[in-house]
Amino acid sequence: MPQAAVFGNPRSSSEGGRTRVVFDLIQGVTYRLTPTSGGLRIDVAGAQVLPPVRTALGPQVLDYRASGAQVLLVTPFALTRTEGWQASEATLATGTRVLILDFGFDLVGGAGEGLRGLTLMPQVNPVGPPAPRPLPSSSGTPEGVTPSDVLSASSGVTPPSSPPPLPPGQVPGQLSALTGQAQGQPQPAALLPAPRIGKNPALTRVVLDLPPGAQYRLVPTSIGLRVELRGVGAAPLAAQEVSPELRAWRYEPTTDGVTVMLLTGTPLTDRSGWRAQLVAPQVGSDCSRLAIDLSPALADLTPLPRNERKVAAVPARPAARGIALLALGATLIKPRVVIDPGHGGHDPGGVGAVVEKQVALDVALRVRDLLRQAGVEVIMTRETDQALLLDKAADLNMRAAMGTPGTQLFLSIHVNALPPASALRGYGVETWWNPNHTLSSAFADLIQQNVTAVTGAYSRGLRNTRSLAVLRNSRVPAALIEIGFTSHPVDGVNLQSTNYLDRVALGIAQGIREALVTGMTAQGN
Repeated sequence: MPQAAVFGNPRSSSEGGRTRVVFDLIQGVTYRLTPTSGGLRIDVAGAQVLPPVRTALGPQVLDYRASGAQVLLVTPFALTRTEGWQASEATLATGTRVLILDFGFDLVGGAGEGLRGLTLMPQVNPVGPPAPRPLPSSSGTPEGVTPSDVLSASSGVTPPSSPPPLPPGQVPGQLSALTGQAQGQPQPAALLPAPRIGKNPALTRVVLDLPPGAQYRLVPTSIGLRVELRGVGAAPLAAQEVSPELRAWRYEPTTDGVTVMLLTGTPLTDRSGWRAQLVAPQVGSDCSRLAIDLSPALADLTPLPRNERKVAAVPARPAARGIALLALGATLIKPRVVIDPGHGGHDPGGVGAVVEKQVALDVALRVRDLLRQAGVEVIMTRETDQALLLDKAADLNMRAAMGTPGTQLFLSIHVNALPPASALRGYGVETWWNPNHTLSSAFADLIQQNVTAVTGAYSRGLRNTRSLAVLRNSRVPAALIEIGFTSHPVDGVNLQSTNYLDRVALGIAQGIREALVTGMTAQGN
């Protein structure tokens, strides 16, 4: 390998819901592209992979990771063989060969014809620094994809004259009753074909091919998603046990259209368990595509409105108790809480789609800022990537010792993980408490309710434990929240989202504020 052969530090740009990433290709460099449920993996041979200079490349590429001979482009949606991305090669006027990668939720195409020897094999989970625990492969694969497919390409082949054009699309968002209309003039005799099903680990995509002019309305329910269509007919088709996320689907003809029932194993809400996009017709077709993703791990990844990125002020309390003292002008002091970002330093915690110690600290710092702006004194067990002590037991005891009288509340922030054999079963938010204090369970309940309300994340409820030292040894109401599973392919994408972490932090801060103002705290100074 020539010493000057390197790969990495791409150029990027974003426009109209698309993010384009461009890599220079040195002669002789080969690469393999692998679409995954969390992004696109690039395995490189014949060149040194450069470390990233910047990570966020655009709204459709949330993170850029590079390690060893591998690059990972993290996307906020799953990629399949042909959906969510496009790849092509071209030669610039300077003679430089480039690999062009376009990303968008409604983008269709996958690997272009200009990439020689391409085959495809969607993977379960992105792999890259930090190295995820491997997840079990799924028996289901996207439509038209077989396990024998392999994705590979090399530089030095004839390029297409230009990258494929980006098709227009509509991104309607997630609403309790999502409505819209397919492009074109209605066709009274049009019939709805059977849905196309794409199966990814922990996520199922349903695509309905809507004829021109067809109108739709999406309604999440306690048993699944109801799709009400007008301007299209259908035979009474049905299927059972389609995937873990789609127990069954059926067509129910109506007087002016058809109702499509997508029955899931878990309830859907207006912001969780599903997402939908209307995609414009492909070249050669007049049917718009209504793409619906189903997974109980899908949470609200939309940005928080600016006016919601705060919590209301928390009143100061008298230095000594009693209304009479207030009348005499007693000193008021800020309420005090301890925030504990789990792990740190030599102890990374769970490692998967994210590293637990990093995300726990990230969220804790956001919580700290929200509470301080609301007039709360916040004690952090750590504010940098370090452990308190090398000995794990001593470290936990030192953290718990900060929850002493004079402090009102103690909250520890963590990220969950399961071993590969059971990784797909673990997703959502749960909060732990210990009977160290009579108010710990009530405090934990407030945290759980607020975080799941703000994030739309799947609620795993409250968990009681007598073994967590960081809770057991605290002398004030204490709780430990697990904000998601780094080992899960969909929950891992949640944890990679800045918007999700913003929502987690806001939910935690709101729960702490509610506990403080309702007196659900330790008393005394």
